[in-house]
Amino acid sequence: MTPVIISQSDALMRAKNFMEESENFILGIFGKPGSGKSTFTEYLLHNLDPESVAVVPMDGFHLSDGELIRLGKRDRKGAPDTFDVEAFIALLGDLRNRGENEISFPIFDRKTERNFPNVGVVSHRVQLVIIEGNYLLHSRDGWEKAAAYFDETWYLKLDDTVRVRRLIDRHVFFGKNLSAAELWVRDSDEKNADLIGASASLADFTVIME
Repeated sequence: MTPVIISQSDALMRAKNFMEESENFILGIFGKPGSGKSTFTEYLLHNLDPESVAVVPMDGFHLSDGELIRLGKRDRKGAPDTFDVEAFIALLGDLRNRGENEISFPIFDRKTERNFPNVGVVSHRVQLVIIEGNYLLHSRDGWEKAAAYFDETWYLKLDDTVRVRRLIDRHVFFGKNLSAAELWVRDSDEKNADLIGASASLADFTVIME
């Protein structure tokens, strides 16, 4: 089934409706690297009651560089099997069943390439939890368990030429030289993008990005 295509403003209206109808709505937002997930979730936060919304990025579950080196996967960081999927699924379960509890979650810092545990918090006042990441509907490597926890999922679609240019610029901003950035996008990010795109049809809606 092909997801219904909606604009960013239509998506915002849906998010507002979720908050009127539910005390614990879990929304999954996913897309290819560079598709604007962080920017879009900031847009939602800016236009919704910030005390009633929490954004939980999947990036907080990157395996550490030390662990990736031990596993021989450092040059594949960002691939589906370079995350602590079991901990991510456990967090989804905690969020689904949180009741009046506050739930903490890890945050990933791009500058240092490190995770910081228990920095983020979903308070008991939050009505809409937005899970943001790449592999929310991926069908392998343990990610297939995630789908059951979402009330709705959105796939963010951005023109690939624009997306890749922004992705290269982001890598340069965070310290790679241009050649290294282009190589990483070609050999890592775009391979992951193909996997993410393969699950796009499983989303409830496709949000067109600009």
